[in-house]
Amino acid sequence: MKRLGRSALIFIAIGLALYAGVYYAAEQLMLRTGRSNPFFKIATTQDSTVDWVILGASHAMPLDFADFNAQMERETQLRILNLAAPGAGPLYNRFVFEHFLRSHRARHLLYVVDSFAFYSRTWNEDRFGDAKLLRRTPFEPAIARRLWDYARHEGVDARAVLDYVSGFSKINNRERFQRDVWEGEAQFERAYRPSSSAVKKRIDYLYPDKVSSAALSRYFEEFSALIALARKEGVTVVVIKMPVPPQFYRQLPEEAGFDDALSRLLAARDVLFYDFSAKTSEPSLYFDTDHLSRAGLTEFFIRDLKPVLVSGRG
Repeated sequence: MKRLGRSALIFIAIGLALYAGVYYAAEQLMLRTGRSNPFFKIATTQDSTVDWVILGASHAMPLDFADFNAQMERETQLRILNLAAPGAGPLYNRFVFEHFLRSHRARHLLYVVDSFAFYSRTWNEDRFGDAKLLRRTPFEPAIARRLWDYARHEGVDARAVLDYVSGFSKINNRERFQRDVWEGEAQFERAYRPSSSAVKKRIDYLYPDKVSSAALSRYFEEFSALIALARKEGVTVVVIKMPVPPQFYRQLPEEAGFDDALSRLLAARDVLFYDFSAKTSEPSLYFDTDHLSRAGLTEFFIRDLKPVLVSGRG
């Protein structure tokens, strides 16, 4: 029996060693193919202090497509770090910003707000367990500890912690040899042709739980906590809404009510809010139903965003 027990222990030890080797290889490959994951950007940035951190969901991401972030830095003479992530609501964005502040500093925070991100767990608690994000997030003990805290206190599924610590999604990533680039970046130069069916499908996807005052109140609290965190660290907060096509905007559920509630929340906290939703109406300046193309983003940057970034308060 002792010999059998010893053999079992050796077998387990060999298995764990093999798994550790595969995990290490997957981690190194992830670091070589990294690009858009916010935690990868934090881990690899060479600047301890930046002028602007950008947070938000996919509408903020084109600001870092191709060479556009570098273009903004050249024209403003500012250091800009875009930490937006697809489908990221205020809870996930706070998680990202907390990790950034562990070892970095920012003078200003630009939050690109989208109403859909304030109405569902899908874009908040559930984002922590999304395999596409987990498999591109570098392993750090500090992230693991913070993720466990969010599982204990913020309603995040504990399986997200297990996945992150075990590296399951990273090891089983079928796109492991591909660069971490959001699919929208490949369409950045495209001119969109309007489609009512595509808009409806997109709206249905963004609002899986429709809208509710309870959800809005819940995620406004998380957003307020993020603002308070920034203020505590001496970071100026500016909130904007990116341009979207009129056909898309008209189908957003209860958007006027959301804008009113958001304006009141930000005014009470003395946070500047710029609503650029209707600033770019030409569909050809978007690459899909609601994301600006390079041409549209260039126009928006020069006309609207650059003055905000340069002044620091708009």
